[in-house]
Amino acid sequence: MAGYFGRMESLGFEELIMVHDSPTGLKAVIAIHSTLRGPALGGTRMWAYPSEEAAVEDVLRLARGMTFKAAAAELSLGGGKAVIMGDPGRDKSKALFQAYGRFVDRLQGRFLTAEDMGTCEQDLDWVRAETAHVIGGSACGSPSPYTAYGVWRGMKAAAAAAFGSASLSGLVVAVQGLGGVGSCLCRYLAEEGAALIVTDLDAARAAAAAKQWGARVVKAADIYAQKCDIFAPCGVGAIINAETIPLLQCRIVAGAANNVLLEEADGVALHHRGILYAPDYIINAGGLIFVDACRRGAADSDQVYRDTGRIEGRLARLFHRAAGQGLTPEAAAALLVEENMRKQANSEPEIAP
Repeated sequence: MAGYFGRMESLGFEELIMVHDSPTGLKAVIAIHSTLRGPALGGTRMWAYPSEEAAVEDVLRLARGMTFKAAAAELSLGGGKAVIMGDPGRDKSKALFQAYGRFVDRLQGRFLTAEDMGTCEQDLDWVRAETAHVIGGSACGSPSPYTAYGVWRGMKAAAAAAFGSASLSGLVVAVQGLGGVGSCLCRYLAEEGAALIVTDLDAARAAAAAKQWGARVVKAADIYAQKCDIFAPCGVGAIINAETIPLLQCRIVAGAANNVLLEEADGVALHHRGILYAPDYIINAGGLIFVDACRRGAADSDQVYRDTGRIEGRLARLFHRAAGQGLTPEAAAALLVEENMRKQANSEPEIAP
């Protein structure tokens, strides 16, 4: 555990909770990165991790990213995340999610959770049976359409910075991952006139994209090397790394996935290759904006879309700042987060949901 304490200290974490319930087989990890700006909000992900260490590393990266995402969007929230170890297609049960809900409840509102990869509205309804500290489910709806909308608008800011025009018509976009967000993003892109290259581990999803939007389907391993204008990662994180960067034939990396870069140096490597990177926690904040609106009882769809649409302007200013100060976009984004966190440093945090 000394290694975990070292990671927590170096990344500024407050809590790391290992969760186990023998009767249901629940094995989960909850990470609270920061409650400086408010309660730590983050989705609960269910994934078949290859090891406990991989699950912990993922939740640490994701929770810290949620702090950055909330701060950049100027929301009164901190950052947290949870992961449940298991196959979402095989290991789900009502009892498992209710057991998980009881653990969430013990945190007394310091951690608020929502939908994430591998979980759905039904799962959240089971969690809600045991705790009030959950947002979403059938009572609120899915954040995926809002995340997709924000990514689409963010792509327009990236296109303006890279090509001189915010129009995506005629551009080629390679979308990696066709879950709730990726599929919705494809609809926005196709309606604007972009050409699509897609891949997904689920062959049926890929086939549906080909039929509905005329997308060209490629194998998962081949998506990186596709000649395109925009590469849009919309699945798991850490896929931009030393192995994949040399394969890229795009001008922009902009997608819905969290923690796209494996390491900070990978952002510099993209910059050296002349590839514009839209920092993930800026461009994919639409889902969090929606969830926060649900939390405050103000989830008016039109207003959430208007708030999410501001991602385009936020990214445009970020790219301008990066270019003017000779920074990479992720370095400029880190400065934005630092400034917003500093503004909150002497304020009283909000703990109650």
